[in-house]
Amino acid sequence: MYADDVYEAEVTAVGVSHPLEDSRMKIRLFELVLLLGTFATVLTAQPAQFTTLSAIHTLTNEQASQHLPVEFQATVTYFRSYERTLFVQDGEAAIYVQAITPLKLVPGDRILIKGNTHESFRPFVLSSDIKFIGQGTLPKPVAASYKDLSYSRYDCRLVTVRAVVRTADVLNSSVRNSILQMMADGGDVNATVDTDDAVALRGLLDAEVEVTGAASGRFDGKMQQTGFVIHVASLSDIKVIKRAPASPWLLPVTPMDKILLDHKVANATPRVRVEGTITYYQPGKAAVLQSGSKSLWVMTDARNDLTIGDVADATGIPDVHDGFLTLTRGEIQDKGIQAPMTPSASSWSELAQSHRLFDLVSMKGKLVMQVREAAEDEYVLLSDGHLFSAIVRHPSETNSSVAPPPLPPMREIPLGSTVQVIGVCMLDDANPFDANVPFKLMMRSADDIQVIARPSLVSVANLVKLVTVLLVVVLAVSGWGWMLKRKVLRQTADIATRIDAEAVLERRNAQIEQRRSRILEDINGTRPLAEMLEDITTLVSFHLNEAPCWCEINDGARLGRFPSNSGSVRILREEIPARSGPALGALFAALDPRNEQFEEERHALYMGARLSTLAIETRRLYSDLVHRSEFDLLTDIHNRFSLDKELERVIAVARENASIFGLIYVDLDEFKQVNDQYGHRVGDLYLQEVSVRMKKQLRAGDLLARLGGDEFAALVPKARTRAEVQEIAMRLESCFTTPFQVEGYSLSGSASVGIALYPEDGDTKDGLLSAADAAMYVNKYTRHESQESVQPGQPSSRRSPSGS
Repeated sequence: MYADDVYEAEVTAVGVSHPLEDSRMKIRLFELVLLLGTFATVLTAQPAQFTTLSAIHTLTNEQASQHLPVEFQATVTYFRSYERTLFVQDGEAAIYVQAITPLKLVPGDRILIKGNTHESFRPFVLSSDIKFIGQGTLPKPVAASYKDLSYSRYDCRLVTVRAVVRTADVLNSSVRNSILQMMADGGDVNATVDTDDAVALRGLLDAEVEVTGAASGRFDGKMQQTGFVIHVASLSDIKVIKRAPASPWLLPVTPMDKILLDHKVANATPRVRVEGTITYYQPGKAAVLQSGSKSLWVMTDARNDLTIGDVADATGIPDVHDGFLTLTRGEIQDKGIQAPMTPSASSWSELAQSHRLFDLVSMKGKLVMQVREAAEDEYVLLSDGHLFSAIVRHPSETNSSVAPPPLPPMREIPLGSTVQVIGVCMLDDANPFDANVPFKLMMRSADDIQVIARPSLVSVANLVKLVTVLLVVVLAVSGWGWMLKRKVLRQTADIATRIDAEAVLERRNAQIEQRRSRILEDINGTRPLAEMLEDITTLVSFHLNEAPCWCEINDGARLGRFPSNSGSVRILREEIPARSGPALGALFAALDPRNEQFEEERHALYMGARLSTLAIETRRLYSDLVHRSEFDLLTDIHNRFSLDKELERVIAVARENASIFGLIYVDLDEFKQVNDQYGHRVGDLYLQEVSVRMKKQLRAGDLLARLGGDEFAALVPKARTRAEVQEIAMRLESCFTTPFQVEGYSLSGSASVGIALYPEDGDTKDGLLSAADAAMYVNKYTRHESQESVQPGQPSSRRSPSGS
């Protein structure tokens, strides 16, 4: 949920010991960088603004990295001012906000947040513009299990976790920061609590508690989740379910050599299997598997004969060991397939910031010391003004050897030499956000350290040798030059021919790239999808020397140039993949069976298929966004934005043609009682049934919109008289006569309506809405006064026979 420096503030609160001022300085630097980035983004583009937390919650990290502007309301669930840590929630959507604000916010505050999105483990919001709206009601916390937390199902939401307290300590009394380490049903969970009451915390030891707070994760330097944290605003959010049978300080004293007598472990974690390249192996202790940018430490007692660089399967029990993701009780099976990893060139600062944890890396440095010890050889290097160690373990016996292999002599390297070391990066500290973390490189063998530059060799003997070598080189170069001249003459003709062929190919590639660029521009434009797909098939056809090419879209048309005689050609097919779900269709090419150039053909079809995917999904995404912006998500009828736009259009047409039209305002009577008595689910279903029934009362060309809550409006653009509009309004009002059947309930409802006629009652959008609204209220209260015993429009309910 957080960016790297955002997590620095999180982990500082969870249990690391570094000065508070360092944390604050890093936070301020982070804020400055993000604010500058946000400012630059605003200058270059003004994307659409997100106004609801639920909409923001659907963003991907790739979308959030565009620093999209947001403005939404939400309820505070947790706020720690000195860390700028803010969790907010609206309904079931919640998010982390890096909050730069002087406000003293407390849980339950309703606030308006303006800011920009950023990417991290999940998208978060950076905001320096937060306004207090008023004190609201905290969302109901959801009961979360250990599995819920591990799958991040309730990330940033207000949750309640039941667990047994194992430790309870004050970390920093000046900022009232404490930590609870708890055992839940499934694993360990930490809670950071805003309190400095050490006495109350000690009373929680071994107690079974329910902790309520905002849920988030803990991460290592590669943003891999290593645990969970519940952010608790105060001790009042910790409910003691069952006290410890006795105070820990009153237990009988146990002899130090007897402490394991009552030791119990019940680990139900299921075994998992991973696959990767073996980059390090120490028989009987551990191995490291790496796959791409991911690496894993595997603890094993096995002494199999494993080969560095082979692909292997490992199975074991996942765990967090000393703060690092680890596979314990591992078994490793070498597949015998060589797929060696290329070491990543790294600097001291990159490794010290934990970005290459357990990765195979290479690093340069100057040798300052080398030591042979009983179990290992250690080389101490200097890089960027910092010391680090490169270690090679002595060989161990395997299950196919009787004894350890003979110990080779230590590789002696002159001190002061510049060397390059290859090894697996091992950290001394699991907290990458505290400061630069000490590390060492575990080499696979002595061959992983290579001399790049030896110490200065300025001496008379070496100068004589150098002059001799130079004379030999001069003679060799002279002979080589004579031979080269003859060779150049022979190759000149070949080069000229090749240049001409490459020029033709370059011109052809330039034409392909020009057409491809034009298609990419059209994808972001307004051209019809069919035309773009035909251009793509034309591009692929040009790439394949004008071979017939066409595409077939699922549940759609066939586009492109189809061969007249498909039986005499070789047909190649490439699926048009979707980003998720089944394929969108397929791209075909009809080729000469006598001329097979599989690599070039597959490349052309692959390029065309990916362009087709981009065109189809971009156009579908655009259509979906337009629909979401103009239709109410609950009732699937037009929303207020769509009504306003259509109303302005109809007003413009009426002014030009000197015509009239009507607007009907509908307000459901006593709708709140439905929500209060039967719940919001029944209320939502009731609104959907009402929308369907009212829509059936309108004519073709009329428009029904939900303005919000229980208010609707109907636009009647083709009305000739007020009586015609009143007749439609009466149909809308009378459609409530028959009770609504919802979830086994029979709901009797009513509505109050009011009409306005253009231009008699108003000649502007706001004027017409106000006039219709006022007429509706007159109608509502006139009917109210006319009733004698039963309030008009009050919904009533009774179980239908089918629902009993």
